[in-house]
Amino acid sequence: MSSLRSLYASNGDRPELNTNMDVDYVIQYKLSGNQAEAEAGFIQLVEALTKVGLATEVRPGDESSVLVFVKVASENYLTNHIYRERVQDWLCGVRITTPDKDVGKEFVSQSISEAERLRTIYLLITKPKNEGGAGITPKIGQWKDVTSIFPLHNHDFNRQWIKQWSTKYYLTEQDLNQIRDKFGESVAFYFAFLQSYFAFLVFPAAFGAGAWLILGRYSWFYAIINSLWSIIFFEWWKKREVDLAVQWGVRGVSRIQRPRPQFKWEYEAADPVTGEAVKVYSPVKRLQTQLLQIPFALSCSAILGAIYVFCFSIEIFLSEIYDGPFKSYLTFTPTIILTAALPALSTILGNFAEKLTEIENYKTIDTHQAALVGKLFIINFITSYTPLFLSAFVYMPFGNLLVPYLDIFKVTAEKLSHEKSITTQSFQVNPDRLRKQMIYFTVTAQVVNFALEVVVPYVKRKAFQEVEKVQSKGKVLAKDVPEEHAFLERVRNEAQLDVYDVTVDYREMIVQFGYLSLFSAVWPLTPLCFFLNNWVELRSDAMKIAVTSQRPIPWRADSIGPWLNALGFLSWFGSLVSSAIVYLFSGDVEGPGGDPSNIVVWGLLLSMLLSEHVYLAAQYAVRYALSQMDSPGLQKERAERFSMRKQLLEESLGLEATEKPLPPTPQAGEKITLESLEDEARKLSTQSGVTAEQQFWLRQQGMDETIQIGRKLISQTKVAKN
Repeated sequence: MSSLRSLYASNGDRPELNTNMDVDYVIQYKLSGNQAEAEAGFIQLVEALTKVGLATEVRPGDESSVLVFVKVASENYLTNHIYRERVQDWLCGVRITTPDKDVGKEFVSQSISEAERLRTIYLLITKPKNEGGAGITPKIGQWKDVTSIFPLHNHDFNRQWIKQWSTKYYLTEQDLNQIRDKFGESVAFYFAFLQSYFAFLVFPAAFGAGAWLILGRYSWFYAIINSLWSIIFFEWWKKREVDLAVQWGVRGVSRIQRPRPQFKWEYEAADPVTGEAVKVYSPVKRLQTQLLQIPFALSCSAILGAIYVFCFSIEIFLSEIYDGPFKSYLTFTPTIILTAALPALSTILGNFAEKLTEIENYKTIDTHQAALVGKLFIINFITSYTPLFLSAFVYMPFGNLLVPYLDIFKVTAEKLSHEKSITTQSFQVNPDRLRKQMIYFTVTAQVVNFALEVVVPYVKRKAFQEVEKVQSKGKVLAKDVPEEHAFLERVRNEAQLDVYDVTVDYREMIVQFGYLSLFSAVWPLTPLCFFLNNWVELRSDAMKIAVTSQRPIPWRADSIGPWLNALGFLSWFGSLVSSAIVYLFSGDVEGPGGDPSNIVVWGLLLSMLLSEHVYLAAQYAVRYALSQMDSPGLQKERAERFSMRKQLLEESLGLEATEKPLPPTPQAGEKITLESLEDEARKLSTQSGVTAEQQFWLRQQGMDETIQIGRKLISQTKVAKN
């Protein structure tokens, strides 16, 4: 991959970046096995694509693959598919207004975005054959040699995107709409969330800086304000994502779920509403498998907790008890152990979570992803917050009781060193330990994450490319047409990029929010550090999509998905943890001083209980206040519903049904005179069968006569009273 400067240079020196050759998607086909099998699989691939209206071209890839370029053969065919999708949206309640019956007018009033086009074509490639697609599922079954399907980057847009964002302090609605039109609502919702989170951090950053200068650590007032802020942000974001979903026309789109190719059904049954045959998997079996999440969570807690406790104990012994040789070097031992063990163990547990989710056998991709996110959140919760929990609720309150058990490290060290005794020092609880840990997680860890997320992948890819150049020397490779060589080299580079996964970015932000809501009372400058970090994060994530990742498939979404539940949980749990920390350490930074007898247990529990009730009351108040506020999205939804009702009335009952009827008054209807009333009374009196009800309503006819007789009755009543 070229350097960033050359990739986004605007001097026209990179003509291969100015065109995508009308390519919609690139399919990388790996040449595995013998030649006959590879050719048979390739023929099946091209035939499947052609049958669903896609044109193909093939070019050489790397030394073990070919690249199949795909574009839609007919634009009319594509627009018909998009129109049918919009009709489906209307039938499923995603859009309120019906698409215009004239297809041409529909696309004039609501043009096809780049994301909508690419999503429709991807569905043509991957949907099952019985639903009108080619049924190509990368790396699965028949298509195991299809390693990736990806759209090409729009480098003109990427160049302007990176340039604009590098000079902006705040993202506008237009910026979010551009992301939605290029990368789909799924990615747009992430950037909308990150932008909203960044904007909301302005207040806690300023307030935290003031609290750090004036109030100090473990302030009740800061903890209350921070908890209230988390409530307001959580409730406001719930309203905001609904507003965005309405504006983007995707509210309720999660009801249209994509079928999961790996779903294994047991039998088919008739749908009770539509009568169609649907594939069924026993919900009892799935529930039995889902119950395995309980031992999974306990196992993760036990395994990761044991590693943390072990390293924590070594760290305490080496840093605060041991006073022998090489102490300054040995104190890095726990860090080395965690650095080596945690990534590998997290990967193993993550893979196990994926296997467990596979066994649960979900029918749709969305439900599968939600279940997987729940398990990953448990793993990340444990790996991210356990060190702080150990320091706050184990080391600080129980340090003096636990130190005697650390003699095992002293005995072990004596045996390994063949010395009679190891020099130690008296143990004292380090009151700055919790604060230093918070500084690490809010400053150092954020810098490390940035390097691992952006810098390391770029350097790794450059190194791999150099290795490939060395290995390819002397090998005979297929030659490109000179006019296409630069473009094909660019495509080969993009094929080697990592697949962008928005879940990783969501996970990072949710974990960060957890540090803020749970432990920021320890160090009030936490929100300020996160505020500065997230300004960079917005731009680095854009850079990651544009430079270090393949262009994401533009999937639709109507929210941030299961991460919203994680956000709500951390906001609620933060009220409990913050109150406990403030109760233990306010007034004395050493807290219990390592002696649990200094803790008033009933006071601790009471403060946590009171904090939770205050949290729930504040949440109800904030939710009610926000429900009274209007928003552009909700206004748009009401306007569309009103327009739809009016249109239905006109079509079903005619234009007269929508007009307000006028009453038959003398001003609007027939003029009523005394002569006409008397004439009507004579006609009725001569007719037989006149009812009492008709006679009753003939006594006074017309507004003037009623007023005249009424005034006479009023005057008589007053005279009688006098």
